[in-house]
Amino acid sequence: MTKRMWEIARAKMTKTKFRKFSFTEVVDELALAKNTLILFHVRPDGDAVGSAFALKLLLEATGSRVFCMCQNQVPQRLAFLSVGIQESTLPEDLPTDFEAQRIVAVDTASVAQLGDLYARFANKIDLKLDHHTKGEHYADYFVMENAAATGEIVFDISREFLKRGLIKALPERLDFCLYTAISSDTGCFKYSNVTPKTHIRSAELLKSGVDAAGINQLLFDSKSMEVLAAEKAGFDTLKMFHGGRIAVVYFTYEMKERLDILDEHLETLIDVARSVEGVEVAIAVRQPTKEKTFRVSTRSQGGVDVSAVCAAFGGGGHVRASGCTIMADSIEHAADLVVTEVEKQMR
Repeated sequence: MTKRMWEIARAKMTKTKFRKFSFTEVVDELALAKNTLILFHVRPDGDAVGSAFALKLLLEATGSRVFCMCQNQVPQRLAFLSVGIQESTLPEDLPTDFEAQRIVAVDTASVAQLGDLYARFANKIDLKLDHHTKGEHYADYFVMENAAATGEIVFDISREFLKRGLIKALPERLDFCLYTAISSDTGCFKYSNVTPKTHIRSAELLKSGVDAAGINQLLFDSKSMEVLAAEKAGFDTLKMFHGGRIAVVYFTYEMKERLDILDEHLETLIDVARSVEGVEVAIAVRQPTKEKTFRVSTRSQGGVDVSAVCAAFGGGGHVRASGCTIMADSIEHAADLVVTEVEKQMR
């Protein structure tokens, strides 16, 4: 999306007042949905893909025709979710005879996360379902702030559909997608965003016969050679700041080209920094193209609110996990800018 397109999109947002939906209103809205398009964020993770596919299966069970769409293809490590549901989520693969009557965005906190899709669907999105507390509203919205994953929201919707008799039974693979979504965004239930309700919902999914061990093995215990090569190269860039409380790793475009690494192979790069003993804030900086634009991921394991850190650069997310995009002279300069912002909270 060009700078001018962003300006137009945001101008439209400022002129529109979006409404906060109650849970009941969300179910009412979705129950009426026919020909539904579900959007999810760029560089999708397990929660985005799992939630989108689960919602697709649920709405299809009511007789609606549904397609999911993302600027990027589902990454290879999550391809197991696509089996039997939707092989491609790319815009160019949307059937030409499909005309959406409702558009729903899931797990997408801001228009930036929609990428080029926002310019295409600006002011056409009917509903945003999300669990991110810090974001921007670009459509009528329902945000469950105490949910660890958007998958928890779709879980509640699916059970309400069943309770109301809107569906006769839960679709096959729906709970598989939901468990994947929740486990993915909670780091296999080890992050601080996990609540008692997260475990209660997950227990219900286990009762339905979901293969939790198999899903978690695919999510957390299986890495391609490319991912391992990226982690190894990232480890060689590791730098410590603020007495060992901040760890930074980075990956330049030159490294990507030399090692034949794709963006999807860099999703675990942040874990290299986070796993160092004594680290409170982990930072991963990536250079996706030759341009001097850098993507930053942050994770907090202490008292630092990294959503506030990233907000200083126009980004956001969760208190413990956030991201942003920075323009800087070099990747080291971008890292230094973020470290400086983190240190302000550590003083």
